[in-house]
Amino acid sequence: MDIINLREVMKGYTALEEDITSDQQQGLPQPSMDKAYISAKSITLPKDFEDVVINNSFFDIMNQRTSRRTYNNKSLTLKELSFLLWTTQGVKNIVGKKNKATIRTVPSAGARHPFETYLFVNNVEGLEPGRYHYVATEHRLEFLGSLENQMDRVSEACCGQTFVGTCAVTFVWTAIPYRTEWRYTNKAQKYSLIDLGHVGQNLYLACEAIGCGTCGIGAYDQALADALLGLDTEPSNEKENEFVVYMGSVGKYDEKEQ
Repeated sequence: MDIINLREVMKGYTALEEDITSDQQQGLPQPSMDKAYISAKSITLPKDFEDVVINNSFFDIMNQRTSRRTYNNKSLTLKELSFLLWTTQGVKNIVGKKNKATIRTVPSAGARHPFETYLFVNNVEGLEPGRYHYVATEHRLEFLGSLENQMDRVSEACCGQTFVGTCAVTFVWTAIPYRTEWRYTNKAQKYSLIDLGHVGQNLYLACEAIGCGTCGIGAYDQALADALLGLDTEPSNEKENEFVVYMGSVGKYDEKEQ
């Protein structure tokens, strides 16, 4: 493994760096702002979710933020799930004419937002267990089907971390790198990873606000995780290339067990 080159990804531009013309500068069409599964069953998400917030103290939320891995068997409500989806990838506005961009609840370099959100639902009121995809521009879910022994397989994909199999829902974020590469070429990877941190932190804070627990998951088997979503895990330079980059377990918890 070439540690030096891997570390270079973390660096910014320098005066000596070769100037690379981006696809945007070449006038190539911008990639789509999100994806949709045309034939999937659609579930409209409630937008009147302000009442799910039980802690409005910013200080308390920041001070109490922690990774929680022990969950009880209480269900999440659809409103609570809707709130968590909105706080992590929700679209507030769509701007631009020729080249459009989404203004979301999280920042992203150049408003490129290279991520898609998937869910492995286990215990959410009003949703059958299975795989879902979040269409951020329309704030709705698409049901991608059930999965036999789903939570065991998700736990296996997370390198055997058993707590993942006990949560109410597992958030999975995939990256479509070209959305950011279209503008930022060889620095897209750095910017995308920074963006990913914003998404994860918002999930932590939003969970604290509604009395839920979460734990970010960076340890997972790439091939197994991609396969659960029907993604091709092989290296690719295709514009549609998509793969798992981060996960987060979410569930209700008992304070005495934390």
